[in-house]
Amino acid sequence: MKLTEDPTASSRKKDHIELAFKSRLTSEQMDRRFYYEPVLAGHPNGIRGYPKGFLDKQIKAPIWVSSMTGGTQMARIINENLAKACCEFGLGMGLGSCRSLLDNDETFDDFNMRPYIGDQSLYANLGIAQVEQLIASGETDKIIQMINKLQADGLIIHVNPLQEWLQEEGDRISVSPIETIEHIVREMNISVIVKEVGQGFGKASLKALLRLPIDAIEFAAMGGTNFSMLEMIRGDEMKKEVFECMAHLGHDASDMIQMINELIPEMGHEVNCRNFIISGGMTGFLDGYHAIQKLQHNAIYGQASAFLKHAQGSYEDLQSYVKLQIEGLEFASAYLRVKES
Repeated sequence: MKLTEDPTASSRKKDHIELAFKSRLTSEQMDRRFYYEPVLAGHPNGIRGYPKGFLDKQIKAPIWVSSMTGGTQMARIINENLAKACCEFGLGMGLGSCRSLLDNDETFDDFNMRPYIGDQSLYANLGIAQVEQLIASGETDKIIQMINKLQADGLIIHVNPLQEWLQEEGDRISVSPIETIEHIVREMNISVIVKEVGQGFGKASLKALLRLPIDAIEFAAMGGTNFSMLEMIRGDEMKKEVFECMAHLGHDASDMIQMINELIPEMGHEVNCRNFIISGGMTGFLDGYHAIQKLQHNAIYGQASAFLKHAQGSYEDLQSYVKLQIEGLEFASAYLRVKES
């Protein structure tokens, strides 16, 4: 074929004419977070700076599959699809709450994802209330047994006092979560990630966590699934009427990025944790790319609901979605520069 020949030109030009008036955007619709720099790179073949190390494993893209589900009818197929995608595309994954595995193996197959994820990062997950109870009863060996059985790389501890307080079946937390986390990192030789579940962390909480020798902090900020709101929706109507205002408390990812960027230089040698997973409100690759570029330290971004949507059916649907997300990141890393303000 001659270089100047284009067999699709006629149909493409016809499409352009027919769709031109449907394809207009106003200045109000512009995404003003980025400079678009079209002359500085050719089309990319990979994401700049990747593969790279995160949590002692190599990742091929800055994406973390945030903790979602387990112990339900759909959980196994969802987790299997997610784990397969992590293996294929070189991502990391946090399991949903593994509480049910502490005393029996009935739901073990819902969580047994090492055969599907290969050598990629895989973390088990327990709530702060369960960890506190295990410490109080002298049964922290159950955590080690669970991690070993799952062949997991470590433990995510999710901190959720507001959710537990609003949940009809919720546990009461007797000890400050920071004391419980300190006990785990002091007494147990395991890798630990600490996350919130949809309200985020304030500055004093982040400062306390940064001092600990934990492996990562996951924001789980306002903007994604709000589990406090979820508990009120499924609960008592009067309780919802009175306490709905509580679900609006917290911090979004932008808040916490700014707080971390301020805290780490202020704290200097006090800082022991320098890895971050930015989740909560990350609707796609542009949100994720913007967030990790704004945070001035080693960060990846987490998604949950979008992955959950595509993981409930065939693996091919999830595979296509993840592939497109990574292609978007490749383009962003080549052509987009984040604005300072």
